[in-house]
Amino acid sequence: MLGIHDFGVFVVAAIVLNLTPGQDTLYITGRTMAQGRGAGIASVLGISSGCLIHTLLAAAGISAVLAHSAAAFFYLKAGGAIYLIYLGLRLLVGAPAVPASVHGIEAPRFVTIYRQGVLTNLLNPKVALFFLAFMPQFIGADSTAPFWAFITLGLVFVTTGTIWCFVLVWLSGLMVRRLHGSRRIMGMLNYSAGLLFIWLGIRLVRSA
Repeated sequence: MLGIHDFGVFVVAAIVLNLTPGQDTLYITGRTMAQGRGAGIASVLGISSGCLIHTLLAAAGISAVLAHSAAAFFYLKAGGAIYLIYLGLRLLVGAPAVPASVHGIEAPRFVTIYRQGVLTNLLNPKVALFFLAFMPQFIGADSTAPFWAFITLGLVFVTTGTIWCFVLVWLSGLMVRRLHGSRRIMGMLNYSAGLLFIWLGIRLVRSA
């Protein structure tokens, strides 16, 4: 017996939380508008994979170390901030002004953006702490399989979040398609995405 209670409430709460703009929303939107819909899709899959790994770690109790170790929390947060700033600087100085394709993934490659999405999510300790704080509220103390209950709730949360993120990519892609003919505007979007990632990194390292 999984011991999950108030499942309907959990689903509604998960959807509302996923709809609330946060770091992942800004990251995916920035990627899509700067590098095309293919880059947005790769980012969504990468972030969703990172959330799945966070779910597994939290279910196994490994992430609990972060909740009780100030040093571990600080170093992981600093690592995530540095990585975001690094991605932002790469966009500012190294990315082309116009993506090779609005729908394609030629610049840069799909696997590269996917991996960056995974790392961006894994290096955000707040995601781990969120899973540890949110999921257990819907698992009863009498659960005989808390691990699988945690996994079940995590899969529901990641699924609803992934669907919403794909909607974000589609909406952002529509804007990219309309602006694709303007090299100046696409260059500004690329530059703005770089600044956005740097700002996210600074905000992460300054957050409590």
